[in-house]
Amino acid sequence: MHAYFSEIEKLIQIVKKQEAACLHEAAQIIAHRLQKGGILQLFGCGHSYLLAQEAFYRAGGLVPVRPIFIEPLTLQAGALTSSKNEQDPTIIERYREQFDFHENDVCLVISTSGRNAAPIDAALLAKDAGVFVLSLQSLAYREQPTRHHSGQRLEEVVDLVINTHIPIGDGILHRYNLQYAPASTVIGSLLLNALFSEVIEKIATTSTTLPIFTSNNVDTDGSHNETMMASYQHRIKFT
Repeated sequence: MHAYFSEIEKLIQIVKKQEAACLHEAAQIIAHRLQKGGILQLFGCGHSYLLAQEAFYRAGGLVPVRPIFIEPLTLQAGALTSSKNEQDPTIIERYREQFDFHENDVCLVISTSGRNAAPIDAALLAKDAGVFVLSLQSLAYREQPTRHHSGQRLEEVVDLVINTHIPIGDGILHRYNLQYAPASTVIGSLLLNALFSEVIEKIATTSTTLPIFTSNNVDTDGSHNETMMASYQHRIKFT
């Protein structure tokens, strides 16, 4: 247990130092586009989709956030099925109707390895739609060849990369001739919430109406969240 905490703390210090400028730039772009009526759309497969869900309808989090849901790419479809589908070069085209990009939107593609077909095709689709595309990925995987027919990896497609610095294989502990203790969800969630916090702070410099959810587990009349969702229900499915 103590070894895991220690290694996570090291990773936190690395991303805090090395990704600060990138997070600042991304926050500036997202805040600007949200204020012009766009929304933030997140795409991921398998465990990366869990991070897209983490950002959605989150107490203390941003309201204009839409996770892009493709059921065969989620763990609910089956772990092996999801993994196989992520490498399918046809799946994004077959589920194209799940993508709905408008002017001023931002698309954040989450993929630790950045090598599989579905995340790369999702990024390409967003680029074709003219939206700004970010990735949350580990550039440690750059030595792993792409599985995309174009020969491109995710970092070569997107406009800006947020590097999680997760080691190849995800595990941060090495004992018993094994690699274990995955870190991508912990660090990914940390970076997402750090990014969204700065987005909120940048919006606050020019607006007193902040698109933030309050907790449903705090006794209020609920009117704040209802008002917030009403502003975005034409783009985001909350019910």
